This record gives sequence, C-alpha cells and structure tokens, in this order.
Amino acid sequence: MTQTLLIELLTEELPPKALAKLGKAFADGIVNGLKSRDFLEADSVATAYATPRRLAVSITKVRAVSPDKMIREKILPVSVALDAAGSPSAPLLKKLAAMNLSHVTVADMERAQDGKAESFFYTSLAAGSNLLVGLQSALEESVAKLPIPKVMSYQRPDGATVQFVRPAHALIALHGSTVLPLTLLGLTAANVTEGHRFLTAPGQRAVTIAEADAYAATLKSEGKVLASVEERKEQIRAELLAKAGADLVLMPEALLDEVSALVEWPVVYECNFEEEFLAVPQECLILTMQTNQKYFALTDTNGKLRSRFLIVSNIATDTPDAIINGNERVVRPRLSDAKFFFEQDKKKTLESRLPLLDKIVYHNKLGTQGARGERVAALAGFIATAIGGDATLAQRAAKLSKADLVTEMVGEFPELQGIMGTYYARNDGEPEDVALAASEHYQPRFAGDALPTTVTGTAVALADKLETLVGIWAIGLAPTGDKDPFALRRHALGVLRMLIEKRLSLSISSLLAQAAQLFQSVPGFKDPSADVATFMYDRLRGILRERGFSVNEIEAVVAQNPDRLDDIVQRLEAVQAFAALPESASLAAANKRITNILKKNEEALAAVGEQGVNVSLLQDTAEKNLNTAVVRVLPEIDAAFNNGDFAGTLKTLAQLKDEVDAFFNDVMVMAEDVALRNNRLALLSSLHGMMNRVADISKLAA
Repeated sequence: MTQTLLIELLTEELPPKALAKLGKAFADGIVNGLKSRDFLEADSVATAYATPRRLAVSITKVRAVSPDKMIREKILPVSVALDAAGSPSAPLLKKLAAMNLSHVTVADMERAQDGKAESFFYTSLAAGSNLLVGLQSALEESVAKLPIPKVMSYQRPDGATVQFVRPAHALIALHGSTVLPLTLLGLTAANVTEGHRFLTAPGQRAVTIAEADAYAATLKSEGKVLASVEERKEQIRAELLAKAGADLVLMPEALLDEVSALVEWPVVYECNFEEEFLAVPQECLILTMQTNQKYFALTDTNGKLRSRFLIVSNIATDTPDAIINGNERVVRPRLSDAKFFFEQDKKKTLESRLPLLDKIVYHNKLGTQGARGERVAALAGFIATAIGGDATLAQRAAKLSKADLVTEMVGEFPELQGIMGTYYARNDGEPEDVALAASEHYQPRFAGDALPTTVTGTAVALADKLETLVGIWAIGLAPTGDKDPFALRRHALGVLRMLIEKRLSLSISSLLAQAAQLFQSVPGFKDPSADVATFMYDRLRGILRERGFSVNEIEAVVAQNPDRLDDIVQRLEAVQAFAALPESASLAAANKRITNILKKNEEALAAVGEQGVNVSLLQDTAEKNLNTAVVRVLPEIDAAFNNGDFAGTLKTLAQLKDEVDAFFNDVMVMAEDVALRNNRLALLSSLHGMMNRVADISKLAA
C-alpha cells in the first residue's frame, strides 16, 4: 500500500540566502534515501517546501513496507569450500555460520564462474523493511548532509545540547494520516506545526495537518503560510507588477529569491522618498535600496528612477501606514549617505586622486594600482592605434579608469566601481569617450553582458583584461580546477568576444607580446604568452560550441591556432557549408592522408624548397591531371580567399575530388626515384596548402 509522505522540520528563522539550497538539499536527501531503500514507486513525485521557519517535503506513492528482495551472495571459491573428498570444508562451515546460513547445504548453493575461478553463491529472499526504520535513517542522513552555512549550538528544554542551523521546535512525519514516531534533534514527530508568527493569534498558532496531501492547503488556509518558495516568489512578482502600474519595477532574481526567503505571507506596499535624492546617480540609490533594505526600485518607461519604491512585508493589514512610514524612515538615512558621498566626491577630480593609487597594492609581486594603471595605459594606446582610435584618449581613459576606487561612494558600494568613474569624469569635464571608458572597460562583466560601445572603451577594456591575464599568469596564479580567484577565465572570454564580435583585426600573439613587454621591469618576470594563448584557444572552443558549431568544425579552424579572430565565424560557416557537400568526406580523408605523408617527409620537402612542381617530371596520367586541375583552380581560390569568400574558397576545392581520388588510386607517391618522389611530394604540398588555407579540412574526417 502506498500513500503520500510528509516530513516537516519547524525551526527559528533560517538564513535567507541559504534557504533555497537548504530546502532542496533537505528534500533531495530524504527522497534519495527512500529511493535507495526501495520505498518509492517509479512515478513517485516529490515536492520541496521551504519558508523562513520550516523545511519540508511531500512525496507521493511511498510504500509502508519495502518489497522483498532476492539477494545473491558469494560464499567462497569452490577450491576453498570443498575438501579433497568433495565434502564441505571447515572454512565453508565457518563462513555459513557467520552468515546465519548454517542450514544451507552444498546442494542449496549455486556453482558459477567468478572471474577465472569457480565459486559458490547462495540466493535467499530478504524480507522488506518497515518505512519507519528506513525513513529514520534517510532523515538523519539528509540532515547530516545539509549545506549549513554556520552551525548553531543550542540547549533543548530537557537540557540536551543540539547542533543545527537554527533551533528546531517541531517535527512532522505523516504517512497518509498516520503519524510515524520519528525522532530528530531531540524532537519526536507528530502532526502539528505552527502558522504565521504574526497573522495567527498566539493561542491559535498551532496547525494540525490531518493528511499528508493537505499540508500546503492547510498551512495556507489555517496558518497564513505559503509553504512553497516558488509560489511565494511568483506571488511577489505578480504583486510588484500590479503595484508598479505604468512604471517599471527593478526586480533582479537574486533579490526576489532573498525576499521570498524572508516572508511566509508576502504583501507588497508602496513607499516614497524625497525628490531631492533623485539628484544623486540613480545607480547609487537603487543599489542601497536593493542591497541594504531589500526594496524594489521603480523607473519610468525611459529608465529614469522614480521617487516611489515597493517593499515586501510579512504582514497583511488594512492599515499599513505604520509599516510604510517605518520603511520610509529607515531608507532616508541610507539615501542621505549616498547623497553626501556623491557631493563630497565631486569636490576632487579623478586626476587628483591618481597619487592615491600608488599607495594601493595591486599584488605584492606586481606592484601598486598606480603601476598597473601605467601598464594598462601604454597597452590601451597601442591597441587604440591598431583599431583606428585615438591613442591619447585611450591612455587618458586608462589612467583614470581606476581612480574611482579611492572615492567614498565606491568605498561604501564597491559594486559601483566604473559606474561612478563615468559620473565623476563627466563632472570633471573629461571627453565623453574617457568618461564612458571608466565603466565600459569592465565590460563584458559576465556571460551575455554588453560589449564596450566606443573605440576608446574597447581599447581600455582589452588592455585591462590582457594586462591581468599576462601579469597574474606570470606570477603562478593560473586557474586550477574550479579555482580562479582573479577571474582569468572571464577576462579571456571578454577578450575573445570583443575580437570576434567587433571583428577587430588584431593579432593575439602581438597583443600578448605587447602586454608581456610591459612587465619586463618586474623582478623574475617570465613571459607566459604561450600558455595564455593556449588557455584562450581552449576558451575559444567553448564560445564556438555555444554558437552551434560541431567539435570537428571547430577543430578544423582552431587547430590552426588562428592569430586573428575577426573572420573566424565566417571561416566556420564556410567549413559548415563545405561539410554538407557530397565531395567533402572524400577530400577531408585525402587531406588527412596528405598531412600524414608530408609529416613523414619533412626533410625531403625542405630539400626541394620553393622550387615547386617540375612539370617535366610528371609521368602518370593521374598526377598530370591533378597538377593541371590545381593550376586551373588556384586563381579562382586565390580570388575567393582574398575577397573573404571562405565558402567559395572551400567550394572550389570540391572540383578537385575526382583528380585527387584518381591520384591516390593510380600513383605511387613514394617512388624509388628520388627526383620523381620529391616532385610528387611537392605536388601534394601545393595541394595541401591550397586545401588548408581556410581551415584544416582533415579534421572533418576525425
């Protein structure tokens, strides 16, 4: 017989940022424990619940008793189990007694091959176990493995000391309507929990759960508690949108998650602050409202901050004035602080703050932030010149880009670095490109983030990331496993995205060499450019996979270690189109064969040098035809390649299929005559160079 199982652990307020993980881990642990003990049906469904004061899970179709099982156990090798006369040996009798199988005879056992030896096996029927026993173990295992941020020690009323994330007050364990008398953290399970701390009267706070299936509905109707995190989150989202009206509500998922973990019965109220605060950069106001107060800011349809904001309360009331006034009173000092920091910071220019960067250690092996700024400025000037920008503007922007780190606003809100630099640069009268670069040089900050919009911002962003990659790598802090404290993976991805998406005709080797040159005065510096390049190509493969290209298509291009990436997508699209041609498989296989032949004969090719193919030495019809075909299509391939028509370049190769096939069918490349052999190698070398101009098509045959 199966019924729904409910487990709930009632506690003091749980840490909100950990609630979702705790709820999932609690439920998963119990489910996995029961599944491994065979108490669940194949179509059992688990639902996790978590509120600020409880962790719970309900599971449908849970067995009261696990099924009986046939257990096949190895006893002993036959050579050990039987004596010379074929009778049961002393070791066998001893082993059977230890396994409570003294009644088992040799005839009762199965004789089967076990690797190279033959052994005795015994199959018996093991009776199923009771749910109470299995669940007790599963519950204890689940609680022991919870990802608790910090364990508390507290004393139970009976004087016992207990350790858990927060003090636990009650435990529910229901199988259908039957209470299972489990024990945990000094508690014995029942079917009673508590409703909302404020919306239920103190004497009426106890809520009895009659049936496991009625858990969420009973808590909602009698306890004023929404047990599901997702249900609370979606209710908050809907109420925020309704209250916002024509305005837009800023509701990042992380903030929604945290607020959902702070309330059991969410209600949204509207509050206001004084219009004068809108003179402060809105990013500052939004950040302080979200970070410090867990409030939701509102903007108009143009993205301009409004002086009204929304709060999520844990109390539903028809007279919310006290709640609204209290929150307005609390936010005012925060906004006043932001206004004060902004006004104070504007009294000093960013340039005047630069000497302070010389006092901030970037890394003890790489010097100060000031020294780093000089390196980034030099590299930014080089890059700006290379991409048609203004080197002077780029150098100026790079020098000022970190100056906001020593402002009071960024000191209070580190998340605003770059953003405040842009505001302060504009206040100082800096060129707009310089001001924008203060924030744009951090882009892209994460996967999918926007790229810098200006040439100056792009130059500084590239310089900043390349300086970090080369410098940090050189001092032995390359990423290992999942550890990447300096975000070098993110920096590499940012560089690659800018090179690809902005189609910048920059050489990776040149960029890395230029960056490495900046560190020559650093004691013990060893140029890591080769390793950094390999690291970047590995990240490049990931970017291209996300764009939908296959592994073989990517390798055809990336295995050549392309020094420029401005046309890499076009090359891959050409490879993709070529791979769809009926001739591609044959040509890819031929190219792979040619590659192997040429690798084995590098010395001979070196001796031939640049002489090329000697037509007078061509003997067989197949090699003459191949040479004629190569000479015929070469101008067409050159023209297509020089025009950036990579698809046309590869498509033209398809014309050579028959001649290439015939050559390998009819011609002995490794002829005994050295001159003849070298001439054929020269022909293959010419063909190989033409075939691999866009990509190494042999990789398509992998």
